[in-house]
Amino acid sequence: MKILMLASEAEPYSKTGGLADVVGSLSRTLAGLGHEVGVVLPLYQETAPVLAKRSVSTIHEHLAIPLGKETRNVAIRRVAEGGVSWFFVDDKEYFDRPGLYGTSEGDHPDNPQRFTTLVRAALAIAASDFPADVLHCHDWQTGLAPALIKSGLAPGLPGGKLPVLFTIHNLGYDGLYDPAILPRLGLPDELFHVDGLEFHGKVSFLKAGLLYSGKVSTVSEAYSREIITPEFGLGKEGIIIRREADLIGILNGVDYAVWNPEIDPLIAAPYSIDDLSGKRKCKRDLLAQVGLPAAAIDVPLIGIVSRLAWQKGLDIVAGVANEIVDLGAMLVILGTGEAALEKRFALWSERLPDRIAARLAYDNRLAHMIEAGADVFLMPSRYEPCGLNQMYSLKYGTVPIVRATGGLLDTVEPWDRETWQGNGFHLADDAPQSLVAAVKDALAVYKNRDAWSVIMRNGMTRDYSWERSAGKYVAVYRELASSGS
Repeated sequence: MKILMLASEAEPYSKTGGLADVVGSLSRTLAGLGHEVGVVLPLYQETAPVLAKRSVSTIHEHLAIPLGKETRNVAIRRVAEGGVSWFFVDDKEYFDRPGLYGTSEGDHPDNPQRFTTLVRAALAIAASDFPADVLHCHDWQTGLAPALIKSGLAPGLPGGKLPVLFTIHNLGYDGLYDPAILPRLGLPDELFHVDGLEFHGKVSFLKAGLLYSGKVSTVSEAYSREIITPEFGLGKEGIIIRREADLIGILNGVDYAVWNPEIDPLIAAPYSIDDLSGKRKCKRDLLAQVGLPAAAIDVPLIGIVSRLAWQKGLDIVAGVANEIVDLGAMLVILGTGEAALEKRFALWSERLPDRIAARLAYDNRLAHMIEAGADVFLMPSRYEPCGLNQMYSLKYGTVPIVRATGGLLDTVEPWDRETWQGNGFHLADDAPQSLVAAVKDALAVYKNRDAWSVIMRNGMTRDYSWERSAGKYVAVYRELASSGS
């Protein structure tokens, strides 16, 4: 098949989170399965240094993009890598600036124009340079693409149409804007109604993707069930229920060429399910890296690699960090996010430097070191569409403690003391004492080295490679292409 991806980020070219990992890995996997894959991305300021190390061709120097009353002239650059054609929309005014979506001061105010330009450029590419069988759109930034196609506002497409799959990576981000933006984007007022783009008096890019796509997917089976409920639907459950017959949950995969302790070049020593001795070396290296005492090598070390945000439940961790430490554990936290949470973890690190280490940064190498060197990985998310770190942790024999929600529920099986089945621990809710109880439960098992060895190996045997998930996407693509929707 000929598959065109449309996304606002993809590694290794641009990244703020898991969306980039998914788009990059899925695209390469599909290409490896024999499909012809193209990906359309913005050429951000942070993308330029990556492209400087690659062979880049220009397929359009001046591509006219209609945007309301103005016409933007953008360049389209192309890189062939990993069996994928990567197309970059080069609009200096819109994308050559700090921050993919905004800065610490807030979102870029012209994001509607920026991502509408991205969408229209992708549709132009689909019309002339990469006539695809299906368009796969990711998250709210791409939501206008199916709306433009279905409304007949995307001229030049082969056959006048293009089947679309729209994937929700996180329902919490929906691209809401004042309706006055419509004429500036070149969108007719007729689209602004309750069965169109209108959502509580605003224009919703996410709703456009949900309503106008042929099918909608989420990034785990559990999350596809959760988002039709008031607890997890975030006010959009009514819209999603309308599309329930076309809603599919496909679990994200892991790129084991990158996340694998047997071959990981970023950790102190390799190890495997058959020889775990290297993991102790990795723990010793991690302790030294973050400044925790080397003498604490046998103290259980709990790792966190996360965006520091309410959704991730990190405020709960910050509220009970002293209680976790009092149970006999150490904590290492890596991430950035909400300023108040950054401050709270920095204070804990200052108060308990022999027990808590906080690194408020994005550091890929340290993320790998934590996955390899920690004994336990903590993910108390209030909701988690899929989550990747718990799957990385399983591969690294780092036992996850997770909230039983979304992809965490799909991948982490609670430990059973009677049967010695399971690969982690669950907390049922977001109460602070539930988190403390789950940590206490895990630390009790940690003391039994035989049991702990089994739970580690139970996790390491799980296979969440992209090939299985990619096969499910291909089945959806084929169904869309055959129906023409």
